[in-house]
Amino acid sequence: MRKGILTIAAVGLLTTGGLTACSDDSGNGSADSKKTPKIGVILPDSKSSPRWETADRRFLEEAFKAAGVQYDIQNAQNDKSAFQTIADQMITSGVTALMIVNLDSGTGKAVLDKAKSQGVATIDYDRLTLGGSAQYYVSFDNETVGKLQGEGLAKCLTEKGAKNPVVAYLNGSPTDNNATLFKAGYDSVLKPKFDSKEYTKGPDDAVPGWDGPTAATIFEQQLTATKGKIDGVLAANDTLGNAAISILKKNKLNGKVPVTGQDASVEGLQNILAGDQCVTVYKAVREEAKAAADLAIALAKGEKKDTGQTVKDGDRDVPSVLLTPKAIYKDNVKDVIADGYATKEQVCTGAYAKFCAEAGIS
Repeated sequence: MRKGILTIAAVGLLTTGGLTACSDDSGNGSADSKKTPKIGVILPDSKSSPRWETADRRFLEEAFKAAGVQYDIQNAQNDKSAFQTIADQMITSGVTALMIVNLDSGTGKAVLDKAKSQGVATIDYDRLTLGGSAQYYVSFDNETVGKLQGEGLAKCLTEKGAKNPVVAYLNGSPTDNNATLFKAGYDSVLKPKFDSKEYTKGPDDAVPGWDGPTAATIFEQQLTATKGKIDGVLAANDTLGNAAISILKKNKLNGKVPVTGQDASVEGLQNILAGDQCVTVYKAVREEAKAAADLAIALAKGEKKDTGQTVKDGDRDVPSVLLTPKAIYKDNVKDVIADGYATKEQVCTGAYAKFCAEAGIS
């Protein structure tokens, strides 16, 4: 059987018994082992990225069903009030572990603190809640995600023979700590090029809520402000990348201006195959969901696990699982499909069938 395309040591630790599991009698927001284990999950939205409903929900459900535990997965649809209401309902319904993808750290902290006060164990999933109280954090190495984006854009600009290219940024939501980490990653690659005058720094804007239509408006304004002189776009995910591509198409610049992305969405993969997007970053959500589910199941049963990793949140060391992302270009789109994240039927539709054949997707 083919192994996944990523090397994920942290998940190996969680699943091979290399971690110690023990009953948690600390009374610090841990589940009562006498209660029936039940896990609540709050996803953030279905608009900023398709992954939350097409991948995370699916893989979390698979893991919980395989373990035979009760679970409740709901989506806050980018509504902070709904997020808090869902959390209250889950706590009242008797969840023994709560996993959240916060909409912002303020709302996330309020929910985590309330869960802790009610003896409910907690996990930050994908996004760290700054100043929060989650017992675990499961995500990808998000600075590495950004670094891969920066390296990808530089690679594509070099391949196009760009001289002193103007690079525009479409950053993620300012309320998302991950967006800050992504930017730190791609800045580590691109800032030295700006400083040396090899590249020219263009417009640099954040996109509230990771919203595609807003990103399109912002990018159109960027293109106007530079009189059409943008040679590369560092877009923080595929939704923002596609927004930029839609404006480039209007100006007959698609395929000429490299655009980055993240999430290996079907749309992002299609844009890469068509030559309109330079790179995306693939994060094996199945592995992320499995790692988080393993921890949630243990917590729901009143156990703790040692992840062997931590992330700093102020003065607090948060036990963490950080997985390894992978850059995807046209020549390895097939790896994402082989890994089961997207299917050939989803990606290779209509005009994209020809591009799939060219990329060796069979």
